[in-house]
Amino acid sequence: MNYNHFTVEEREKIQEMLWQKTSIRNIAGALNRSPSSVSREIGRNKDVLGRRFYIPRTANERALDKRKSRGRKDRLKNSIVRDYVIERLKDNGWSPEQIAGRITEELPGQSISYEAIYQYIYAQVYRNGWGVLKPGREDLRGYLKRRHKRRRIKGLRKPQRVSRFSGVSIEKRPAIVDKRSRIGDWESDSIVSFNNMPGLNSLLERKSGLILLTKVSEKTAEATTNAIVGRLSGLPGHTLTADNGSENQYWKEIEEKIGLKCFYAHPYASWERGSNENANGLVRWYFPKKTDFREVSDEEIARVEYALNTRPRKRLGWKTPLEVFSENLRRRNYRININYNTASVAVAG
Repeated sequence: MNYNHFTVEEREKIQEMLWQKTSIRNIAGALNRSPSSVSREIGRNKDVLGRRFYIPRTANERALDKRKSRGRKDRLKNSIVRDYVIERLKDNGWSPEQIAGRITEELPGQSISYEAIYQYIYAQVYRNGWGVLKPGREDLRGYLKRRHKRRRIKGLRKPQRVSRFSGVSIEKRPAIVDKRSRIGDWESDSIVSFNNMPGLNSLLERKSGLILLTKVSEKTAEATTNAIVGRLSGLPGHTLTADNGSENQYWKEIEEKIGLKCFYAHPYASWERGSNENANGLVRWYFPKKTDFREVSDEEIARVEYALNTRPRKRLGWKTPLEVFSENLRRRNYRININYNTASVAVAG
């Protein structure tokens, strides 16, 4: 006998004959079904919603739901892949895309897409992130860099009014900087502390993605200039692009001391320094807003800097910024030193 799914009419007939206390074998005969099929249908549906009797409508809905997911595999069902993903999320702070890009190298023969990782993370919560945490599950959303409670559709920001700016415009910056074809084109920005107090200066090298974090004692142009000069002295340098904040106004001193050509992005145009802005977002994962950097040690900042520089990047072929930066320095006979006690990176010519 060929197997076919029970219809709504058949399920209603089963309920009617059960009310009449008809035997399973007689029900099967009336439906031209095997007794075992009827028995399984009744057995798997009689406890729905905690009730001890068969409900045809509920049984039919359950069958349709199961049919939709027929043949699909649970995301991260492989325990090896699942453990790897969770470890990299929680201990390394990697993004799903970085995990998906690196897994084939670290676990030969295993693979997972970043979309599957995102689905797994949000599947731990009812309504795909809109509800509460499912029983016995772990909420992994807090380990994502942006910590979004639910998945959002990306869109464009509204345009803002722009004003005049000082310094040399980014429009005059050499076109080669956009190509990321050489080491030594830097972007600079400030990460503010609690209550708008002095925070960090962040420097990002465009080709490798290497980031340098330095705590500044004052929110002044002098303190920012000293941080930039101190970190970039002796490193390959061609250009420096910053925003038009008051802390970035000593561009002539930077050019004189370390020979970088300085350029300013347009006001309210953070996308012109998109790499630096993205890196700052990653820093905020370790130091959320309202962090008082006066209470954060230099060693802790150095450890975060090292963690970011040893994260694989998609555009680098899943190499790390430190690997790419080091390779380019060796070609130019630079020496790179890593202090594993403070997790800081130093380079000398």
